[in-house]
Formats: sequence, structure tokens, C-alpha cells
Amino acid sequence: MGAHRMIFARRVWKFLVAIKDGLVLLLLLLFFGVLYAALTMRPSPGEVHDGALLLSLRGSVVEEPARVDPLAFLTSGDEAPDKQYRARDLVRALDAAASDARIKAVVFDLSDFKGGGLVHMTEIGAAVDRVRAAKKPVLTYGVTYDDDALMLAAHASEAWINPLGGAYILGPGGQTQYFGALLEKLKVTVHVFKVGTYKDFVEPYIRDAMSDPSREARKAVLDALFGAWRADVAKARPKADYNRAITDPAGWIAAAGGDGAVAAQRAGLVDKIGDRTQFGERVIQLVGKDTASEAPGAFAHTNLKAWLAANAPSTAGKKIGVITIAGEIVDGKAGPGTAGGDRIAALLDGTDTAGLAALVVRVDSPGGSVMASERIRTSLARIKARGIPVAVSMANVAASGGYWVATPGARIFAEPGTVTGSIGIFALVPTFERTLADYGVKSDGVRTTPLSGQPDLLGGLTPEVEAAGQAMIEAGYRRFIGLVASSRGKTPAQIDAIAQGRVWDGGTARQLGLVDQFGSLADALGWAAQQAKLAPGQWHAVYLGEDQNPYGSLLEKLTGGDDDSSAPSEADVFAHLAARRQAALGEALASASRLIGTRGAQAYCLGCPPAAVAPPPSKELKGWLTMMNGLLGA
Repeated sequence: MGAHRMIFARRVWKFLVAIKDGLVLLLLLLFFGVLYAALTMRPSPGEVHDGALLLSLRGSVVEEPARVDPLAFLTSGDEAPDKQYRARDLVRALDAAASDARIKAVVFDLSDFKGGGLVHMTEIGAAVDRVRAAKKPVLTYGVTYDDDALMLAAHASEAWINPLGGAYILGPGGQTQYFGALLEKLKVTVHVFKVGTYKDFVEPYIRDAMSDPSREARKAVLDALFGAWRADVAKARPKADYNRAITDPAGWIAAAGGDGAVAAQRAGLVDKIGDRTQFGERVIQLVGKDTASEAPGAFAHTNLKAWLAANAPSTAGKKIGVITIAGEIVDGKAGPGTAGGDRIAALLDGTDTAGLAALVVRVDSPGGSVMASERIRTSLARIKARGIPVAVSMANVAASGGYWVATPGARIFAEPGTVTGSIGIFALVPTFERTLADYGVKSDGVRTTPLSGQPDLLGGLTPEVEAAGQAMIEAGYRRFIGLVASSRGKTPAQIDAIAQGRVWDGGTARQLGLVDQFGSLADALGWAAQQAKLAPGQWHAVYLGEDQNPYGSLLEKLTGGDDDSSAPSEADVFAHLAARRQAALGEALASASRLIGTRGAQAYCLGCPPAAVAPPPSKELKGWLTMMNGLLGA
């Protein structure tokens, strides 16, 4: 009897295990089904509605959005990354809205806007002008308006500000942290190998203040950029008193009783004061109410994602390729958003370039690794050797390594607000022999050659290594100016006179011959088409390596950022300024980390302005703070 019970119990157990396994399998199938649906979901053109085109910018405008791995994000415990919007997508959306009868107005929600580069803001502002020229109103709403938001507001027909909001004009520039005295206190020896009077990337590690050449070059560039900003907003909104906000911000605010919104309105920087509901009611007067929502101030609209899906670019005619080099140029396969040399070279050497009629190199980079820059340049040179016309289009920054990769271009386009040049290279090697000696640690040994055991970060560098390192950097510089001279039809001596690591604004660079003409990416594409003997309508642009991010939809849904139509959180002026200071802290810590993290010869521009607000300090940088505290005995 007992045996029968045991057999029955085993059968029941097996049955229960089978049910469990079946349920697990079913749940796995459901999970992967949902995952597949999330990954493949695309906006439907059917989501386009008569009303406004709503551009709710909850992040920064960039040349190439960075790709985020959702698995790494979920396991990191970090907050959701800020969204990034491709500048040319916004321009394309605005141009499509100008000619589409379904769009009655364009609305920018700038409540959580993090800014973008001067060139991108200029391009978007020009697109806004084209919408207004089509007799369609463009409205902006925000709580805090800074330089980039004010630039967009200047081009709008109506700019609204929250009653608790304010505006301020920072202008480009700021302070750089110099670690020379700290490193000397810690007895860290920083070995610098560089060429170029103005190549100031190394200065924060060997000085306690900016050098006169660095100050001269940086001031000239920043004055030019700020001049371009002021000219743009003054032309778009000639009656506004931007000068008062720039020269006497405290008096300007005090004259309005400390009310930032009133001060902005009195100066003409914005037109109306009202909260989100009041703003929405105004838009309803222009485009109608959102019949699917009962929320106050909800207006009929189409969001950016659906609008872009309904207005896909043409694919008629031959292909003109566009390769994007955005962000720091690094060794390896990093990116998009970072210009991994191996990744970009593989795209250029791949089969996708076989049928191209021409190629445009879009650069928005302060440079980086010399080896990665050269890897990209040689791939571009191979395409050029095949008889394919190659043009270069510079965005906000195309400096140092960003100019190195531009040398194969037969024609270089830039904007007045572009920062370029910085032709020079350097290398940094920190050693800790003096630090360790204070703790009784010294180095000794036997060498068979002067290079044995070198470079020795703990025992120091030999004089032979110092001399060899400088000689190699000087040879790299000669190669750099030789490439530029060959590209620009000048002698190396002529290039050396305007190189030396100095940065230039786009206007001066054009006068010096580093740039051929002012123009946008569209202008560069048009020139490339002409070189390929293609008339309008006989070609279309193909952006190499910009396949749809398979994780984008999933990440947006996981972070709740897939619907730009909902109202973003609103922060006051102080919160906005605090975010900027946090970003500045992150950049300062990143600068400190580069001393140890930088590998190999670098062609990098320190004085180039960032394209957008930097992210807050990462866990890696927090680790750097811990290390510094340890060194200081804190």
C-alpha cells in the first residue's frame, strides 16, 4: 500500500513540475513577445492630427544622440538619461510643418530644455523663420529661459513664460579648474609632450592659472560666438533689450521688483506671462481643443515622433552618404554619440559605401585620439581615391582631431558659430615617484637598455624616454600640418603660422583658408550632388550607421519618456542654475580624470565650448573624488 502511495506522490509531483515548467515557458514567451513588440514599435503616420506640431524638448539638441544600453541602464541604478534630439530631425519637422495644411501652428515646450550648440540653435531658428514665413504662428512656453531657449524664443511669434519663471543670459565662457598646485602638493610629476603655443589642454595639469596665449585665443573665439548669438537674437527680435539683461542683470531684475518673469517681459525677451493652462488656452484659440483629453488647456497636436514618421525623407535617386563624427574621438568601437575610430572606419570601409555618388563628412567633435583620428582619415582618403567627391560639413565644433578628419575633404563648409582649428597634438604621462618617496617607497633595479621598464609610472621616466616622447609628438605635429597644408593648398610653414594649437571661430577660419565657405549640411550635400553631376530630385542622403536603435523604444517605455505630449516637470530659475553647476562640477571632475585616463597622443581642444549641458558626475567620477580624498588624507 505504501509503495502505491509513493508512486502516486511521484506522479503528482511530476505533474506539478510539468505545470510549473509550462508556466515558466509561457511567461518567457510572453516576456519576449512583449520585448519584441516594444523593440519593433514605431510611430504610426495615422497619429498625425490637425492642430499644432508640439515639440516638447526634454533634453538637449545634439548632432548624434548617444545610444544607451537598456540592460546596463537598468542594472546601474542611475536616473534615466536626459533625452537627446537630433538637430536635423527638428529642422526637417519644422520644414514639413511649414508646408502641411494639417499643421496650424508650432509649439515649443521648453520647460525641461537643456540647450544645444550655437550652430544647431541657428539652424532651428532659421527653420522657425520659414514656418512663420508660411503664415503659421510659432509659440514657446518655458519657466526658465537661458541663452539657447532665448534664441528660440526670439524667433517665435509668441514667447510665454511662467509667472514664477525668469530669464538670464550667461554668454559663452567660464572658468577652468587648474590642478598644477594640487598635483605639486601631492608631488605628482606630470610629463608633458606637446607642440603648439596655444595647445592649452595640458595647462590645467601644470599651471595654476591660464597662460596669456590661451587667454588671448579663447577670448577671441568666445567674443565671436557671443557676437553671433547677439546678432541672431537682435535680428529676430529687434525691439528686445537684450543689452540690459547682459550688462546689468541685477539692476534689470531689481527694477521689476525682483520678478524675473516681469523683467523678461518688460525687456521684450518674452511676450506673455502665464502658466501652462493659460498658455494652452491661447494655443486652443489657434488650433482647437484636444477632443481626446479633458485636461484644462489641452490643445489638438501631433508630437515629434509621429510627425517624423509621417514625413519620412525621400529615397529617390542615387545615394549621397553622410558619415557623422560626433563627440570625442576615441579608439575602439564606441558610439554613436562618441566617435569610435574603429566603428566609423568600419562604416566607411563597408559595403554601404559601394554605391555612393558622393560623401559628406559631418563633424561635431573637439577631437581626441590621434590614432583614431588617423584611422578615420585614411578610410576617408580611400573613398576619395575611388573618385567619390568628399565634402566636409562642420557643426558646432570641428577642432583638433575634428579638423584632422576633415583634411580629405575637397570642400569644407562651416558656420560663423563653428569653432575649428586647434591644430596641434600632445601627450600626458603622470608619474608618482616623489609621492611614493614620502611614504618610504623607492624604485631600483637593473636595466639592459635606457627603455627597460619604461614608461614607469611609479619610478619615473628616464631622460631618454622624455626625449623620445617629445620627438614623436613633434613628428606627429609635422604630419598634422602637412595633411592640412596638402588639403588647403598651402605650405606647411603657412599652416604652422595659423596652427600652434590655436582655436578659431568659423569666420576667421574662413579668412585664413581653413574653411572654404559658410554653409549648412544641406549646402554641403548640394555641393556634393553637383560634383556628382546630380540634379535636384536625382539624389537622396543616406546616413551611414544610423539604423534605428533597436533598444530605443524599450528604453523610452521603461523610463516613461516615450510620450512627449505629456507635460514635463517644471523647475524654477534656481533649480535650473543648480543643474548647470552640477554639470560644471561633472566637467571639472572629468578634466581631473583625463590626467590618468588619457591614453596615447591626443589632438583635443580644451577651449572648445560644449555642444550641450554636460551630464552630472558619473559613478566613475565619484570614484575619482574618493581617490583624491584618500591622497589628501581626508
